[in-house]
Amino acid sequence: MGLDRELVVRTALRVLNEEGLEGLTLRRIARELDVQAPALYWHFKNKQELVDEMATTMLRDLMGTAKPDARQSWVEFMAEMARGLRRMLLSYRDGAKVFSGTRLTDDTLYASMDVALRKLVDAGFSLRDAVCGFSTVSNYTVGFAIEEQAVHPLPGQHNEQYDLNRRSKRIDGKRFPLALAAGEEIFTEFDDRFERGLRLILSGMEQLLPKGR
Repeated sequence: MGLDRELVVRTALRVLNEEGLEGLTLRRIARELDVQAPALYWHFKNKQELVDEMATTMLRDLMGTAKPDARQSWVEFMAEMARGLRRMLLSYRDGAKVFSGTRLTDDTLYASMDVALRKLVDAGFSLRDAVCGFSTVSNYTVGFAIEEQAVHPLPGQHNEQYDLNRRSKRIDGKRFPLALAAGEEIFTEFDDRFERGLRLILSGMEQLLPKGR
């Protein structure tokens, strides 16, 4: 089988799920492909270039399964966009870290941004507010997923460093009662908390619309 960029990226995504982002090295990927590490440098100059391509592939796969409904309101559209992005990020170990701060390499993916911005502009948002709203929802989703994956690296796994009993022993409940109680809110019920935060953002965006829209 010939070695190409697609094969390297798909192998890297598989290794990511096994080793996490810290364990993702060109040497480890080369071993999985049964080639020498220098062979990968024909396709990727360094790890960051590979990670950029991995993030692009993750988003391209998501866009390939997304089916926008023209009948949706802008609120429904943005909520579904955020939920889909979160599901995609959580489907890979350290998926949110891989996605955060990367540069997309496929210019055709800007089509999805254009669709989202068009939905907001048609609803009455200025382009500036549409961009602000779109980026806020996206950044919230990625940031939330990073924190979520710190607690649950993979579905069904729990990082013992975030054990609530251990946390409660470190916090003086008499001095910081709310910080102590907040543990139940911060480190559990991620689905519910994600939806609550998303509603806060979308409700705030709605205040920017011209009256009567």
